[in-house]
Formats: sequence, C-alpha cells, structure tokens
Amino acid sequence: MKAQRPSSHPKHTLRNVIKKAKNPKWHGHNKALLLSDDHSQGLGPPSARFENQTGHSGKPSLKSQRRRYAKAVSGRSVSSPLTAAPRVKTSAAHINGQAKSCSSSSNSDTEDSQGWRSYAQSVLQNGMQPIADAEESLLSEHVGEGIEPFLTQFDITNNRTLMVMRPGQTLCFRGKCLLTCLYGRVEVLGFTIEEGQQPYPLYSPASHCPLTITALADSSLSTKNRKECRQEAKMVVRKYLSSVPRKHLLNEMDSDSCVVLLEALENPLTHFLTSHSQLKELFGLSSRELRDDLAVDNSALSAVGLTALNSSGNQGLVTSRSYRDALHRLVQVWGDDECDRCPIILVYGAKNSGKSTFVRHLINSLLNQTTSVEYLECDVGQTEFTPPGCLSLTAVTEPLLGPPFTHQQEPRHMVYYGQADCQSDLDRYLESLKSLWRHSSGDMPVIINTMGWVRGLGFQLLVDLVRFFSVTHVVQLSFGETSQCPALTPDFLRTAHGWQTHPPAQPALGQPENQEAPHSHVFLSIHSEFQGAGTSGEMRHQRSNELRDLALMGYFSQMQAPDSSLVRPLHCFTPYQVSLSAVAIGVTHCDVAPAHILYAANASLVGLCCLDEKVIGRGGPMLLSQTPICPCVGLGVLRGVDMIRGLYLLVTPVPPALLSRVNCLLLGEISLPKALLTTQSGVEGDLPYVTTDYSFELTGAGKLHVFKGLARPSFVGSKASNKT
Repeated sequence: MKAQRPSSHPKHTLRNVIKKAKNPKWHGHNKALLLSDDHSQGLGPPSARFENQTGHSGKPSLKSQRRRYAKAVSGRSVSSPLTAAPRVKTSAAHINGQAKSCSSSSNSDTEDSQGWRSYAQSVLQNGMQPIADAEESLLSEHVGEGIEPFLTQFDITNNRTLMVMRPGQTLCFRGKCLLTCLYGRVEVLGFTIEEGQQPYPLYSPASHCPLTITALADSSLSTKNRKECRQEAKMVVRKYLSSVPRKHLLNEMDSDSCVVLLEALENPLTHFLTSHSQLKELFGLSSRELRDDLAVDNSALSAVGLTALNSSGNQGLVTSRSYRDALHRLVQVWGDDECDRCPIILVYGAKNSGKSTFVRHLINSLLNQTTSVEYLECDVGQTEFTPPGCLSLTAVTEPLLGPPFTHQQEPRHMVYYGQADCQSDLDRYLESLKSLWRHSSGDMPVIINTMGWVRGLGFQLLVDLVRFFSVTHVVQLSFGETSQCPALTPDFLRTAHGWQTHPPAQPALGQPENQEAPHSHVFLSIHSEFQGAGTSGEMRHQRSNELRDLALMGYFSQMQAPDSSLVRPLHCFTPYQVSLSAVAIGVTHCDVAPAHILYAANASLVGLCCLDEKVIGRGGPMLLSQTPICPCVGLGVLRGVDMIRGLYLLVTPVPPALLSRVNCLLLGEISLPKALLTTQSGVEGDLPYVTTDYSFELTGAGKLHVFKGLARPSFVGSKASNKT
C-alpha cells in the first residue's frame, strides 16, 4: 500500500464548512424523514437492512423555566387519525387503579387533572364503565416511590405506543424499539432527537448497561404562550390516536410536554440473534434485575417490546462528576472556533472501567454538532464497528444507540490482525495502525479507542500511540482507590519509553523528521463510580469471548433477507467459488505445516484481504511465507475446499463488487461462534462440521487444560534455594 501523508490544514477550511452545515440529523446519509404508517419505506443503518424505519434518542436535562418554542406540525408527513374500534367494557378495578395513580402523582391541581379525576369517580359510581377502543388501545401509567409518572397509550391497530413525558422525566428500559420524537426533544446516551427527524432503533440488551430516554426542555426562546404550545402538542396526539383513546393523554399534557412514538423493532439482526436458543432472552431482563424485581408493569410498553425499570434500583448509566466534566470539555473543544486543529482524543483505561460506554457517549454528543466523527479502532478484542480481530478507521455518521453487535458497518479502511490481543506481534500491530492513520482526513474530530491492556508492554504501546498520532486530548478512566497505570500527562511523556519511541519524542506521523515534536496535549482523568467498576459483571453474555461471538453474529446477520422473517442457516447460502491459484492463503497467529494449512482453514473464519501484487499460481494453493499488512474488506467462512476442481467455497456478507478485489485469505485465531455450528434453526439431520464420532483417548482429542497457578520455570529454582 502506498503511504500518503495527510496534508496540513492550518485553519481547516473543510472543518469550518462542516460546522456551518445544517443539522446532520435532518439531512444525513440514508435518512428518511417519514412519519407515516408505511414502514416498508423506512431506511436503516448500513449494518442491518431494517424492515422497519429506524428510531431516535435523547439527553438528560433539568426542567427549563423558559417557554417552549412552538414548532410547526403541518410541515411533517403524518398519518391520518385512527379509526375508532368497537367499544369493549373494562373492569372498574383496572380504571380505579389508574385514577388513583393520576391523582396521587399530580404536582399541580390543574383544571385538566380535576376533570380526569371527576371522570374516574364517575367510573367508580357506574361500576362497569364502557370505554371506547379499549381493545384497540390500552392506557397505562407507571407510578412508583419517588418516580414521576409517565403516560403511555398503545394502539393495537398499528402496533405502536404513544408516550407523553415532561422535561426531566426518564424511562430506563430493557428491550428494543423504534423511537420517533413527535413533539419536543428527548435524549439517549448523549444524542438529542427533535421532532421531525427520522426514527432511530434503540437496543438495550441484558448484556450491557440499560438505555434511558430522557425528556428535555426547549432552551430556545418561545414566541408563543403556554396555551398555544399546548394546543400544538395536542394536535400531534390527535394525528396519531383516535378521539376516545387520545383523551387520556390530552388531559394530562402540558405546554412543555414531549411526545414520542414507540414501535416494535424487528429486523434481520434481531431475527437472526433470537433464533438461537441461548439468545432468545438477550433483550430481556438481566439476572440481577430479575432477582431485585426491578421490572415495572406497563402493558403499553410491553406491547412494543420494552420493559420499564424502576429507577430506585440505580439503573441506567451512572456518571461521576469527573465523567460529566470531561465529556462537556471535549464537546466544547469541537465547538471552539479558535482551536487551530481538529481534536484527536485518545481514551484509555483498564478492563471494565467504562471506556467503551464513554466513547459511545462522546461520539453521540459530538454528532449533535457535526456530520461525522472519525473513529480509530485499536482494540482488536472488543471492536465497535467491525468483527473482532480487525483494526479499522471508520467515519461515524449515525448515533450509537446500542452495543457493538447492533451497529456493525463497513469501515473506511480496515486491516485484519487475526487475534484477540496483540502480544504476539507488537510491531505488526503498530505498523497496521500507522497504515490506517495515513487515511485520516484531518477535517473532523478523531476518537482513538485503545485496549484494556495498560500494564507493562501494553502501557508502552499507549505511549507510542500518543506520539505517533499527535494526540490533543488524553482521557484516562480509572476505578477504585488505587491507580491501574500511570497518568499519560505531558510531563510524564517527556521521559517515558514506548515500544518503538523513546525520549526525546519523535515527530508525529505525517510531519517532517526535522520538525520539532508537536505541542503537549490536554490530560483529563475520569473516576468511574458505577456499580461493579473494574470487575466482570454477572450479566449473561458479558464475558469478552461472548461479546466477540455476538459481534460476529451481528456481522453475519447482514446475509439474511431484509424483507423476510425466515432465518436461513449460513450453510444454506450458495457459496462463492474462487480458484486455489487465484488467492494466497496464510496464517496470522502460528506456524502451520504447508501440507496441513487447508485442513486448518476448512470451516474457519478468514479475513478477505487485498494484496498490492497480483497472485499467480500454478494450480495448487498459494501459501504466504509471512503475514502481510494489507487492506481487508471483510470476513468470510471457508465452508469447504474442493480439491478435485481446485476451488475454495466461501460464504460472506461482503458484496461481489468488493470480493473481486480479494486475492488473499488470512486465517487467524478468531473462531466461529459455537451457536453458528450447533444451534442454528432449520438444520435437519447431522450438523455440518460437528461430530461426536471420535475417541477422547486419542492424544489431543480432549479439552486442553491450562494451569494458571503454576509458577514460571525461572522462579522455581529461586523458591527452592530460599527454602534451603
């Protein structure tokens, strides 16, 4: 690959153009501003071709005392009012409970709340009060100790729920849904969603911290009085609910209320994951939430796939003061016009310190102000946008409203390293990152995500990354009372030794060798205070190997048909055929005898790479003598080798246009998830590649046991001498 040095940007003309552009959430790539009932036209992110439209997210804020800015409703494409369904009687006990909840939780004795209580009292007097559209719509409220109620209304005809929230209210939940903000503003993990924007998918599985939807107050100056704002909010509700069901919401609405539409989310990703028996409850409650009984009964939310959580259980994202201060400061840097260059932010910390969550929160916050954020992936084990084992440079244009396996996408540039850690070949690891960095644009903020290896050689790699990439801000996440590693302050870096760099610091990549080292960076420290910081959680699918399996399954879910709920096993797809002499093959992590390399590669995961030179064979397989550093377009499964015809049989979600460039297959230690071999639905007869017809008595047939408690040979002699 020809190395290209990035051009200098003294004032970053393109960056100024990006800043002055319109809100990217309104005119972004692959975004449809549709609020109609026809979901078949909805567009989704490139990682999963959604059958439905995608949903929104919002951000926590205190209730503002300013009046809301009235926003036009007529400018949106909205569905027509729903047709009322036949009346069905409902028990008085159900209505009585709702009436008590409304009256006990009201903060002000408004005229509307008095009317609602009068209606409830009339229900009690009449015994069995018939309610129109009770079968079509279900009203439910959540009232708990210390929790302000939120109002929800379910419409069974269109399978969607309308929720009204007041500024400052939060909904912490498990599950998945499609969120559209109809009026006001809401926030999810730092990303603010306003009315008129496209829907966004929200994923809150049991393997990660639950998501929280927070209603925001409008900070803009209001040009209308409270009565006019309230009428406009009610107009939105009338467009989505028929006359009788909507009155329950209208009576409790205020001028600063936020109205969101929640819809059930089903797409190839969710169908593929939940088709495996061990992942059926992936979007359900975690073991701790079940044990502590934190679920809140709300039929309207359950109908669209959500389970509300009791906020008294300290659910949701817990941010410390240092967390919020660092996030605010980093977002301000991008908005500062006096900054002479784009921020390059490196985030590091030990395992389970909250590093990945902070990075997602930071990217979402930056996307409120810019159209794109560059993301350099330096963690080969827990990747964000690609399958594990890959190093990549990605231009992020969509908010991250779920864990990594929900937003797998094609990066701008990628290198297949082939391992879950880089300890075996540190030089190839650094050289791969250097090759990716040369493709950086320099016109947008850059987030550098690092590994959780912060001791010994891992810390030396961090020193090298700060120097190579001319980092402007270094963010360290720590937990507990003791520090997990030294602080990468500018003073420390002046004398620190890296793996490839030594003081005095060498010029950064792209700078002339005779140029002085770049100016010092800003160091920010974050102390994580969430429950379980620094320890592996008790949730299912939270171990590192399980998260890698989920990322791989999310990646291969892209092969499923976007317009069908039928899940096809991977071995049912017609494989691509490529000649053994047309592509070279190599192993990245160990030495394999040439005669055995095809046995090792069969039914294995391989990186689809592109060598600069042309591969010309003579009929047999072309073997690589060493692992190259070359572009990778994706991953595939080598499902078979036809030695008679001299063909590799390959299954991959990579499109044919990119496959035509592939001339190299790299086999790494990243293996296929067991679920893809043993629990795929639709498999009849014997499972492919799986057999029990062998003897455990044979050498190597059983499981390899690793005894981590044994002392190293170098210490055995010293201990014996001490005893004597």
